[in-house]
Amino acid sequence: MGHQVRDLARELKRFLAAQDEDEFLLTAAPSRAAAVAPAASSKTVPGSLPPMAQDSTLEVDFPRAAAVQPAATSQEDLTVKKADKTRSLDELAQVIKSCTRCPLGATRLNAVPGEGNVNADVMFVGEGPGFDEDRQGRPFVGRAGQLLDKMIAAMGLAREQVFIANIAKCHPMTDPLHPEKHGNDRAPNAEEIACCRKYIEQQIAIICPKYVIALGGVAAKALIGDAGSLGALRGKFHNLHLDSVELQKSVQIIATFHPAALLRNPNWKKDAWQDLQMVMDKLGLKGARK
Repeated sequence: MGHQVRDLARELKRFLAAQDEDEFLLTAAPSRAAAVAPAASSKTVPGSLPPMAQDSTLEVDFPRAAAVQPAATSQEDLTVKKADKTRSLDELAQVIKSCTRCPLGATRLNAVPGEGNVNADVMFVGEGPGFDEDRQGRPFVGRAGQLLDKMIAAMGLAREQVFIANIAKCHPMTDPLHPEKHGNDRAPNAEEIACCRKYIEQQIAIICPKYVIALGGVAAKALIGDAGSLGALRGKFHNLHLDSVELQKSVQIIATFHPAALLRNPNWKKDAWQDLQMVMDKLGLKGARK
């Protein structure tokens, strides 16, 4: 009996090799069986298989690969994506540090690419580095930066959870021949913004935050693309559109006062807090605990 089973298996294997597997699928049968009708014969040839009954079937199961399901985003996937973003931002930072496309590259002490969480939901964008930032190569580390840290904390976030950058990556000075002077800061001009614009756009595209908070009129007008006053741009969300790169998902931008302006006019802090609360409401942030 054992050799008959082996012979049957060999014949079946040869037969199936010449057929299309789908012809044997019984779609109505849950077992996906295939019926193979035996050749009619009334004689048994010595050494051949015994005849099968007319109403009998030979069931052959064809195992199918399981359907491929979309893989859930695992912690490992998130780690890889974070590593890719970090690498892209680091490479871009090196380009920024060697950039001399505009005159600011000749007078800076350090370029200031930006820093923070590559997976940030919120990105703060100012106008340009100042005296302290030029020396440390980091954004918002002077008095205005200290106030920005308090604003971030009031939202219920930490500086390490957001990304901070500027439109201009080098220090714009009123007197570039004397970079050691305090109070030598100015806003970047149109030429400087045009030269640096692609850098901030690439950073936004890599991080792809949910919200960008433009600090001050210079940053707001440059990113929103509206020549209106800061007062006209505040108090509402704008859809962000970039010139040099496409965003993977929708990003919204809101404008508020620059921290340096709040230091000069503390009465504006209430209005700035209302702007930040609009973002907090969108993200479900409750603010800092008192």
